[in-house]
This record gives sequence, structure tokens and C-alpha cells, in this order.
Amino acid sequence: MNTNLQTESVSKALAALHNKEVIAYPTEAVFGVGCDPDSEAAVMRLLELKQRPVEKGLILIAADYEQLKPYIDDSVLTDSQREAVFAKWPGPVTFVFPARASTPRWLTGRFNSLAVRVTDHPLVVSLCKAYGKPLVSTSANLTGQPPCRTTAEVIAQFGDAFPVVVGETGGRLNPSEIRDALTGELFRQG
Repeated sequence: MNTNLQTESVSKALAALHNKEVIAYPTEAVFGVGCDPDSEAAVMRLLELKQRPVEKGLILIAADYEQLKPYIDDSVLTDSQREAVFAKWPGPVTFVFPARASTPRWLTGRFNSLAVRVTDHPLVVSLCKAYGKPLVSTSANLTGQPPCRTTAEVIAQFGDAFPVVVGETGGRLNPSEIRDALTGELFRQG
């Protein structure tokens, strides 16, 4: 992989995020599309692009647990529940946490919870660290299309002008597993 191309694409993605745009980036299994979770305008653009109803809620992907704390109510977890989560992170497991009362409805949808993940994908870790917070994360695909697994597939579905972080996915075949942080209940097999 051409590291100059990668560095340039990360810089362009960061500029797009600051401009409240939607970007694409590689994750553990597929490319994701994401945006600034604190920008209602950016999240609405993402939902419109994906033709996804706001009621479904979204996932945040982060470089570390600290980036997620402004959005989740960590205080309701016991030490053993927190240890069970940390045993799976960083990695391709998404946990549903109780949301803070201040977490915007454009993230939680009809729920009082929020799905979050601490990624182990080095490019996404770098992107979240450089941006200083988590990103909204949902699969990069238009309605009815398969999720994109390469930069070329993202460009084919979203167009040449769409901001894409150039890189490889983590090679996983399945999307992230989703579990309840409080009960450990499996919502989606990974």
C-alpha cells in the first residue's frame, strides 16, 4: 500500500469530517461510512445516503474507551460487566450501553441505549485519534447493494468525489458481533 496515498486520504477525510461531510473508511470486515457524531446535519446526510430511518439508531466506533464516555452511561456497569466488555476490546465486537441523557436522539434513535465499539483497525484508530472523538459507523453500501470491501467498490457505489480513507479491511468475513454490555446477550453473531 502506498503510504503517501494513505496519508493524503486520511488528511482529506479529516477535512471532510470537520466540514460535516460523510466519509468512508476500512474497518475489520467491510468499509464503513461515518461522520461526526455531534453534528446533526452530518448524521442526517449519512442517514439520507443510506436511506436509513433515524429510529434505528447508529453505532459509534472509537480509538479507545475514553472517546466513548461522553455518549454512554458507564456508571451503571459493575466491575465484572466492564471487565467482560474490555476482554473483547479493542476488536470487532460492538456493545450496546445505556446512553447518557445528553446523547442526541439522532444517534440513539428510538432507544435509550447506544451501540459502541473500540476498534483494533490501525487506520480507524489513527483517524479517531486525529479527529479527537469517535465516528458514526455503518456499512458502506447503498440500499440493496452489498457492503463494500475495497476502495474501488466504495468509489463504484458512491462516486469518485466521495472522501475515502484508502486502505485494506481487517479481512474478517462477518460484520461485528453485537452484545448487550449489561447482560452479555448476543444480538448479532459476528
